[in-house]
Amino acid sequence: MNRRIFLLGSAAAAAAAGQTSSHAVGTGIIGVGNRGAYLLEGVLAQPNAKVVALCDVKPDRLDKAATAAARDNPSTYVDWRKLLDRRDVDAVFIASPPDLHSQMAVAALQAGKNVYCEKPIGITPEQVRAIVEAARKSNKVFVPGQQMRSFKQYVEAIRKIREGVIGEVAMLKAQRHASADLPHDGTSADWYFDVKRSGGYLIEQSVHNLDLCNWIIGSHPVRACGFGAIMLHRNDPPGRTIFDCGTLSYEYPGGIELSFTQNVFHPPHLPGGGQYIYVYGAKGAVDFIGTPTMYGPAEDSSPVVLAEKPQPDDPHAHIAAFYDSVINGAKPPADVTIGATAALTAILGHQAMTRRQVVEWTGMGVEL
Repeated sequence: MNRRIFLLGSAAAAAAAGQTSSHAVGTGIIGVGNRGAYLLEGVLAQPNAKVVALCDVKPDRLDKAATAAARDNPSTYVDWRKLLDRRDVDAVFIASPPDLHSQMAVAALQAGKNVYCEKPIGITPEQVRAIVEAARKSNKVFVPGQQMRSFKQYVEAIRKIREGVIGEVAMLKAQRHASADLPHDGTSADWYFDVKRSGGYLIEQSVHNLDLCNWIIGSHPVRACGFGAIMLHRNDPPGRTIFDCGTLSYEYPGGIELSFTQNVFHPPHLPGGGQYIYVYGAKGAVDFIGTPTMYGPAEDSSPVVLAEKPQPDDPHAHIAAFYDSVINGAKPPADVTIGATAALTAILGHQAMTRRQVVEWTGMGVEL
């Protein structure tokens, strides 16, 4: 009895110190660069997770990550397949370059692992289809890194939009304008500027914005058309193949329209930069990003906040939700269908820009 009390006291002390218990979910992380390092921080913040394995092809990143996770004394690997071979790895985070997401996620699911896969889950329809099929055959949890699905203010704002606060949604106008490109000096991701590896700016980054638009509308687009180009960063860095700007029009069921633009050269002090989503309806419009706020059609109407950002706010809520799904069977805020729909929406837009023609959703051949 005394030994039992001692052990219980030790467990409580470990929990109070932020340590993981022996029953924590064994976790492996593939890719510990910029995004992977942030995911690692989120995993270490979970009381029910233990980092047992890390993988990266760059020794400096691997050493840095192992130091950050020293509490859990993880093993390190260069070959991601060896990480999947470990029986004590029950959950896998994938933060490799996008062209590898599908291959790694499929292998992890087939190995019986729960998977958190960074966005986009694929950069081609074939890659997306492979993940969808593997996830549906598996009895494990699959969560895409569409973390805005865990923003509580967006959940509440969309609920009110669905209830008709602005009437029937007619149109969305959205953009993702950056004040600078990623560094061209080789210090950033060396794969990013290769469209065959990243998928391009729309697929690699704007997939977040497009996912929010899909969520607001409650559907995916049926077709897209648009134009994209390399306007200011031609062959910069050398060999660059991703666009630095683009304009797109998406059509959704019921004739709802989405106008979307992106660029990486919007001066920081020029008005109208950054990211926004405007949602237009018969009774007004909503400025969605940040603190969703409704504006009525009358000139003398006052703005109405639809949902406040919760305080305190958990920056790793999406990761916490993943572990809740793994341990307790809770429904995750984003599943494989959401991840696939987001990726395919971006792929549809990319195909429209590169082909310079109207591209139909049905032409991608992925059943959701």
